[in-house]
Amino acid sequence: MKNIVLVGFMGTGKTMVGKLLATQLKRQRLCLDDMIEWKVGKPITKIFEEDGEPYFRKIESEVVKAASHDKNVVIDAGGGVVIDKNNIKRLKEHGIIICLIARPEVIYNRTKGRIHRPLLNILDPIAGIKELLNKRREYYDRADYTIDTSDITPEEITAKILNIMK
Repeated sequence: MKNIVLVGFMGTGKTMVGKLLATQLKRQRLCLDDMIEWKVGKPITKIFEEDGEPYFRKIESEVVKAASHDKNVVIDAGGGVVIDKNNIKRLKEHGIIICLIARPEVIYNRTKGRIHRPLLNILDPIAGIKELLNKRREYYDRADYTIDTSDITPEEITAKILNIMK
Protein backbone atom coordinates (compact mmCIF):
# COMPACT_ATOMS: atom_id res chain seq x y z
CA MET A 1 0.00 0.00 0.00
CA LYS A 2 1.21 3.53 -0.79
CA ASN A 3 2.37 6.06 1.74
CA ILE A 4 -0.17 8.65 2.82
CA VAL A 5 1.39 12.10 2.72
CA LEU A 6 -0.43 14.94 4.45
CA VAL A 7 0.42 18.45 3.29
CA GLY A 8 -1.25 21.78 3.88
CA PHE A 9 -0.95 24.98 5.80
CA MET A 10 -0.30 24.99 9.54
CA GLY A 11 -3.45 24.48 11.58
CA THR A 12 -5.27 22.39 9.00
CA GLY A 13 -5.02 19.19 11.03
CA LYS A 14 -2.02 17.35 9.61
CA THR A 15 -0.58 16.28 12.96
CA MET A 16 -3.83 15.10 14.54
CA VAL A 17 -5.04 13.35 11.39
CA GLY A 18 -1.61 11.81 10.84
CA LYS A 19 -1.72 10.29 14.31
CA LEU A 20 -5.25 8.97 13.80
CA LEU A 21 -4.42 7.47 10.40
CA ALA A 22 -1.26 5.82 11.67
CA THR A 23 -3.13 4.30 14.60
CA GLN A 24 -6.07 3.06 12.53
CA LEU A 25 -3.89 1.66 9.75
CA LYS A 26 -1.24 0.31 12.14
CA ARG A 27 1.44 2.22 10.27
CA GLN A 28 4.43 4.23 11.38
CA ARG A 29 3.91 8.01 11.36
CA LEU A 30 6.76 10.21 10.22
CA CYS A 31 6.51 13.86 11.25
CA LEU A 32 8.90 15.77 9.03
CA ASP A 33 9.10 18.72 11.44
CA ASP A 34 10.15 16.37 14.25
CA MET A 35 12.73 14.81 11.97
CA ILE A 36 14.13 18.26 11.10
CA GLU A 37 14.37 19.23 14.77
CA TRP A 38 16.14 15.96 15.58
CA LYS A 39 18.56 16.36 12.66
CA VAL A 40 19.49 19.96 13.49
CA GLY A 41 19.27 19.57 17.25
CA LYS A 42 17.03 22.54 17.93
CA PRO A 43 13.39 23.62 17.60
CA ILE A 44 12.11 24.94 14.30
CA THR A 45 11.60 28.41 15.80
CA LYS A 46 15.32 28.52 16.65
CA ILE A 47 16.27 27.25 13.19
CA PHE A 48 14.26 30.10 11.61
CA GLU A 49 15.67 32.68 14.06
CA GLU A 50 19.30 31.61 13.98
CA ASP A 51 19.76 30.06 10.53
CA GLY A 52 16.91 31.50 8.42
CA GLU A 53 14.21 30.00 6.26
CA PRO A 54 16.51 29.03 3.33
CA TYR A 55 18.57 26.82 5.66
CA PHE A 56 15.38 25.32 7.10
CA ARG A 57 14.09 24.52 3.58
CA LYS A 58 17.42 22.88 2.69
CA ILE A 59 17.21 20.58 5.73
CA GLU A 60 13.53 19.96 5.02
CA SER A 61 14.42 18.73 1.52
CA GLU A 62 17.04 16.39 2.95
CA VAL A 63 14.50 14.95 5.36
CA VAL A 64 11.90 14.57 2.59
CA LYS A 65 14.45 12.68 0.50
CA ALA A 66 15.08 10.25 3.37
CA ALA A 67 11.41 9.84 4.37
CA SER A 68 10.17 9.37 0.82
CA HIS A 69 12.07 6.08 0.55
CA ASP A 70 10.08 4.54 3.41
CA LYS A 71 7.13 2.38 2.50
CA ASN A 72 3.69 1.97 4.03
CA VAL A 73 3.96 5.01 6.33
CA VAL A 74 1.91 8.09 7.12
CA ILE A 75 3.95 11.23 6.51
CA ASP A 76 2.92 14.46 8.21
CA ALA A 77 4.73 17.12 6.17
CA GLY A 78 5.33 20.72 7.14
CA GLY A 79 3.22 23.50 5.66
CA GLY A 80 5.86 24.73 3.23
CA VAL A 81 7.22 21.41 2.01
CA VAL A 82 5.23 21.82 -1.21
CA ILE A 83 7.21 24.88 -2.32
CA ASP A 84 10.03 22.70 -3.64
CA LYS A 85 8.86 20.72 -6.68
CA ASN A 86 11.49 18.06 -5.96
CA ASN A 87 9.88 17.45 -2.56
CA ILE A 88 6.52 16.83 -4.23
CA LYS A 89 8.11 14.58 -6.86
CA ARG A 90 9.85 12.50 -4.18
CA LEU A 91 6.77 12.23 -1.99
CA LYS A 92 4.61 11.16 -4.94
CA GLU A 93 7.01 8.34 -5.91
CA HIS A 94 5.67 6.06 -3.18
CA GLY A 95 2.75 8.05 -1.85
CA ILE A 96 -0.58 9.70 -2.33
CA ILE A 97 -0.51 13.37 -1.37
CA ILE A 98 -3.54 14.70 0.43
CA CYS A 99 -3.72 18.44 1.01
CA LEU A 100 -5.67 19.60 4.04
CA ILE A 101 -7.03 23.13 3.70
CA ALA A 102 -9.04 25.47 5.91
CA ARG A 103 -10.33 29.02 5.85
CA PRO A 104 -7.82 31.65 7.10
CA GLU A 105 -9.95 32.51 10.14
CA VAL A 106 -10.14 28.85 11.12
CA ILE A 107 -6.38 28.49 10.75
CA TYR A 108 -5.83 31.56 12.91
CA ASN A 109 -8.17 30.29 15.64
CA ARG A 110 -6.43 26.92 15.66
CA THR A 111 -2.91 28.38 15.82
CA LYS A 112 -3.20 31.62 17.79
CA GLY A 113 -1.13 31.78 20.91
CA ARG A 114 1.35 29.19 19.71
CA ILE A 115 4.72 30.90 19.66
CA HIS A 116 6.30 27.94 17.84
CA ARG A 117 4.69 29.15 14.60
CA PRO A 118 7.46 31.43 13.27
CA LEU A 119 5.62 32.55 10.14
CA LEU A 120 2.70 33.87 12.23
CA ASN A 121 4.69 35.91 14.73
CA ILE A 122 3.64 39.13 12.95
CA LEU A 123 1.32 42.07 13.67
CA ASP A 124 -1.60 40.93 11.49
CA PRO A 125 -1.54 37.12 11.44
CA ILE A 126 -4.79 36.70 9.45
CA ALA A 127 -3.39 38.90 6.68
CA GLY A 128 -0.18 36.86 6.86
CA ILE A 129 -2.13 33.62 6.59
CA LYS A 130 -4.04 34.89 3.56
CA GLU A 131 -0.82 36.05 1.90
CA LEU A 132 0.95 32.72 2.48
CA LEU A 133 -2.10 30.74 1.35
CA ASN A 134 -2.20 32.75 -1.88
CA LYS A 135 1.54 32.23 -2.46
CA ARG A 136 1.25 28.48 -1.84
CA ARG A 137 -2.07 27.80 -3.60
CA GLU A 138 -0.45 26.64 -6.86
CA TYR A 139 1.80 24.28 -4.89
CA TYR A 140 -1.03 22.86 -2.77
CA ASP A 141 -2.95 22.24 -6.00
CA ARG A 142 -0.31 19.63 -6.94
CA ALA A 143 -1.73 17.26 -4.32
CA ASP A 144 -3.64 14.21 -5.48
CA TYR A 145 -6.62 15.05 -3.24
CA THR A 146 -7.77 18.06 -1.21
CA ILE A 147 -9.95 18.03 1.89
CA ASP A 148 -11.37 21.18 3.51
CA THR A 149 -11.03 20.66 7.25
CA SER A 150 -12.70 23.93 8.31
CA ASP A 151 -15.96 22.43 9.53
CA ILE A 152 -15.20 18.77 10.20
CA THR A 153 -13.51 16.86 12.99
CA PRO A 154 -10.17 15.05 12.74
CA GLU A 155 -12.10 11.77 12.88
CA GLU A 156 -14.24 12.82 9.91
CA ILE A 157 -11.13 13.88 7.98
CA THR A 158 -9.54 10.52 8.75
CA ALA A 159 -12.65 8.69 7.52
CA LYS A 160 -12.55 10.65 4.25
CA ILE A 161 -8.89 9.73 3.73
CA LEU A 162 -9.54 6.07 4.49
CA ASN A 163 -12.32 6.17 1.92
CA ILE A 164 -9.94 7.68 -0.64
CA MET A 165 -7.43 4.91 0.03
CA LYS A 166 -9.95 2.13 -0.70
